Amino acid sequence: MNSEKVLSFFREIVCIPRESGHEEQIIAYLQKFAKDRDLECHTDKVGNVMIVKPATKGAESRPTIILQSHSDMVCEKNSGVEHDFSKDPIKYVIEDGWMIAKDTTLGADCGIGIAAELALLEDEELSHGRIEALFTVSEETGLDGAKALQPGFMTGKILLNLDSEDEGELFVGCAGGLDTTALFKYDEVECKNKNFYKIRVFGAMGGHSGDDIDKGRANSVQQLGRILYDLKPCHFELCEINGGNKRNAIAREAYAVLAINSADIATAQAIIKETSNAIKAEYATTDSNVDVSMEPVAWTGKAICQKVTNNLINALITAPHGVLAMSADLKGLVETSSNLASVKMDGSEHVIRIGSSQRSAINSARKFAGDRFATVFEMAGAEVRHENEYPGWKPNMDSPIKDVTVNAYKKLFGVDPIVRAIHAGLECGLFLENYPDLDMISFGPTLRGVHAPGERLELASLDKFVALLEEVIKMA
Repeated sequence: MNSEKVLSFFREIVCIPRESGHEEQIIAYLQKFAKDRDLECHTDKVGNVMIVKPATKGAESRPTIILQSHSDMVCEKNSGVEHDFSKDPIKYVIEDGWMIAKDTTLGADCGIGIAAELALLEDEELSHGRIEALFTVSEETGLDGAKALQPGFMTGKILLNLDSEDEGELFVGCAGGLDTTALFKYDEVECKNKNFYKIRVFGAMGGHSGDDIDKGRANSVQQLGRILYDLKPCHFELCEINGGNKRNAIAREAYAVLAINSADIATAQAIIKETSNAIKAEYATTDSNVDVSMEPVAWTGKAICQKVTNNLINALITAPHGVLAMSADLKGLVETSSNLASVKMDGSEHVIRIGSSQRSAINSARKFAGDRFATVFEMAGAEVRHENEYPGWKPNMDSPIKDVTVNAYKKLFGVDPIVRAIHAGLECGLFLENYPDLDMISFGPTLRGVHAPGERLELASLDKFVALLEEVIKMA
């Protein structure tokens, strides 16, 4: 087992469509991998796959170790990019020691974990006890595979989660999550104004709504709401609005189509310029490429009624987004946050859906964050629902596998790793519900820009990740 073998498997994986909820092809790939190597394989009713490798000769008494990754990926691309995630392989380049998908997500979250598991399953030299390689489905959209995992599907008591993104850091806890959706119903009205303009917020970095929520990056949906609020003196009509995408990604792009009176066009352009300059100045350090444009467009449709337009704009700029609280126990750890993820208009149904997610290591704080978000939209006349809630993973600093992994890291690299919790969601908290005796830890190579185009994997960190995984298997 080595990093080249892991990369070889990952190069195969990036060619396999595996968007959340559509993991059929990666499931078939995993099943074929097991069959071709005469390994025991089980697939449950939701698509979780377990491949079992028996203990090597002389190691039968060693403990069973579960290796775990999720088989799906976040599928995001830059606007204007021709890419069909249902069939096209991910395009990537190798630059300056990084593997990068410039126009789409790379899927190293958690494809590199899958690849590491497969490399270890194929390894014929490493001495180990029984290995149970678990691949769960639909982690990115609600941890559905982990929620559906039944007692008895895995038998080990030690679990290595390979879904982390910072080499040199070991994770022993994570936040729980909650999705909150608001729904506006609107009436269509004829456009009184006949000058149509498209307002765009674009160029923002986006990123992971857990890992990157404290990085001070621009949320394009909220900034679009800010611009529309500033434009209210122009008495425009809102014809179309869309922005953001996945619940667990910070919105990178958003746009609105407006009908503006001829007499107000110059005022609108001046407001756009002023607000655009303010936004670029505010994010000059943390998100320097965010930008705003105003361009004339053709439009033949109708507009959203003024009442819903006003209520939507007010809610978008008021909705909580970003860090809500920092941990009082673990320095530097975000404890509670909210992500205003998307605004999606469905003209055929006359509805506008606002997607969001809330995270916290504390269940009551997570609920409160969701209630705060809900209240803003309820006051604006929207229907609100909560869904896809999952628990956090409480840190266990007395964990034996934590001690093994720390010692393995020190042995290999001569320095102490950082042991901490993460604000992102991991499946470990859900595993504990049906497997309360699990002893778990999470680690991985360095990834950057996950859940956004430009996602990249640091190849030097992959070498260290693979070495650490092998050493932990030896020492456990």
